[in-house]
Amino acid sequence: MFDYPVYLFYRAGTDLLTLLPLRFLFAMGQISGAVAWLVLPQYRKLALRNVRIAFGDEFSEKQIRWIVRRHFKQLGANLLCSVKFTRMPTEKILERVRLENFEYVENCFRQKQPFVLFSSHIGSWEFCTRLFPHFSHGQRTATIYQRIRNPHIDRHVREARSQFGLEVFERSEGFGKAIGLLRSGGGIGILMDQHAGDGGLWTPFFGRLASTTALPALLARRTHAKLIGFAVHTEGFARWRAVAERPIENSGESIESLTARGNEILEKQVRRAPEDWFWVHNRWKTPRPNFLLAKYKRGVLLPENTRLKPFRILIRSSNWLGDAVMSVPAVRAIKGGRPDAHLTVAVPGKLAALWKIVPEADEIIVLPSKSVFAAARLFRQKPPFDVAIVFPNSLRSALEVFLAGIPRRVGLTGHWRRWLLNQRPRKTFARGIVHQTYKYLELASTMGAKVEPHFPPANSINGSRDQFRFALCPGAEYGPAKRWPRFAEVAQEIAAPFPVQWILFGTAGDADVGAKIAEVLGEKCLNRIGQTTLEELIDELGDCDLLLTNDTGTMHLAALLRVPTVSIFGSTEPLRTGPLGQGHRIFRHHVECSPCFLRECPLDFRCMHAVTSAEVIAAIQQMISGQAEAAKSGNVAFTAAFRNHKPV
Repeated sequence: MFDYPVYLFYRAGTDLLTLLPLRFLFAMGQISGAVAWLVLPQYRKLALRNVRIAFGDEFSEKQIRWIVRRHFKQLGANLLCSVKFTRMPTEKILERVRLENFEYVENCFRQKQPFVLFSSHIGSWEFCTRLFPHFSHGQRTATIYQRIRNPHIDRHVREARSQFGLEVFERSEGFGKAIGLLRSGGGIGILMDQHAGDGGLWTPFFGRLASTTALPALLARRTHAKLIGFAVHTEGFARWRAVAERPIENSGESIESLTARGNEILEKQVRRAPEDWFWVHNRWKTPRPNFLLAKYKRGVLLPENTRLKPFRILIRSSNWLGDAVMSVPAVRAIKGGRPDAHLTVAVPGKLAALWKIVPEADEIIVLPSKSVFAAARLFRQKPPFDVAIVFPNSLRSALEVFLAGIPRRVGLTGHWRRWLLNQRPRKTFARGIVHQTYKYLELASTMGAKVEPHFPPANSINGSRDQFRFALCPGAEYGPAKRWPRFAEVAQEIAAPFPVQWILFGTAGDADVGAKIAEVLGEKCLNRIGQTTLEELIDELGDCDLLLTNDTGTMHLAALLRVPTVSIFGSTEPLRTGPLGQGHRIFRHHVECSPCFLRECPLDFRCMHAVTSAEVIAAIQQMISGQAEAAKSGNVAFTAAFRNHKPV
């Protein structure tokens, strides 16, 4: 409806501009650009971000801001002058443009050698549409471009370019015409420096992975054409310098390798005059939703000796030990999702030691216990994060990353936090009961991670010891409904025929039950309940041969450390939170009221009483004697049921 009025306004404006002298337009454009720098903060912010990505390690903040201010003035001047170029004779334009190394292009025209000219948004890039038809020596020239939404403006732009002998191929029409032109000995110009979306090749540009169009390299490979980089730099007041780069010979390199070399040439061109490039384009765009790159068709190419700048990901860890451990496979999948991933895990101080043993965590931020504002302030003090992934479902965790100003915030909705997250995967988990680890893995999958669940088996019990070291965790921080009452009996029965030292672990709240067990076991027990930090627990538990436990965070920690576990479930569901990997034993007898997930049993504790001492003792004896196959019978039902619940 408004297309034609907009077109009329566009034509009136451009016709008026072409009546003005070129030098006046250049000055007018500089003033317009300076005004745009003042009144368009969103573009100023984008330009500053891009320049920091490219030159943050080389230039000071003062120099970066100077480049951005200068860029707005240059951009305004070049845009207005490009309108004037459409009505100027080529000879008059060439009085203002100095050609450098242009013989590379002219030789291709003379020899009828096809070439693909890849250019960038540097200086007055529209000048190319006038220059190459002028020097073509009768050979065909063309450009490939993206259709403008306004059909009237689109038609006018196509006609303006074609009136000088330049053929115009629209990208959506395919590339058959372009290939035919090249095979006839012509030349095609393609802008190569824009974000190429999901179809691009992820390869470095200024050391940062960027989605790059492979079209110039693809056409060159198909037609045996040369690849020539070209840029029109602003050299002075209403003066320009057109520079052709040494051609990339088609020597059988892959399309991906040629594309990466093209990016290297573009980077060299930008470095000549940083203020001349189009910094207000989101070149290093974080794609949605797959900002992890494992699933992209063209994938990632890293030239040799490439040093990548990090793609910084903040992971807000769960606050509970068990949940945090169950998220570790997802964190590993995220880390493997792109080669430049730098993972920072934000975690309460009580769990920091856990993430220190996870090599995929590059940095750990200990969250302050004060307020959400203190956490957000701490995040802002770090180098800027590209993405925040929020594992907890709490409102507070989402508010922390929102207040920190992290541009992409990923997490599941709920708990009144939908408005705080801007990438919210739908819950697509399989029907029925799904393990919490698979929920975390599926969240990673929605970001583009390649998820291949693999859970290392538990180690065998060390039979070379003079004395076994068996851990026992009789408590449960969640509540008494998860506490099995027969641990002392089992520990005593095992300690009688076997050389076992039992080591008790737990929090200070488990002191009473621990004291009773220690009294029964006597010298065969070392009571460490309430006496270990998490770091000490990791060290001591990792040296144990087995853990006998309720459904606890220590159970998950042991599985991570590959310590075999014997765990008792009642009010909770092992298909949701059981230890993963072979070598673990789970005891749970279903009763009509389980799983209830209550902290305290309102009835007669029947689910826990259903698990007998005899079956647990038999399982531990079988594990000690190495009769693994016989011991599997206690876990067959759980394993079969769990395998049916893989992520979508």
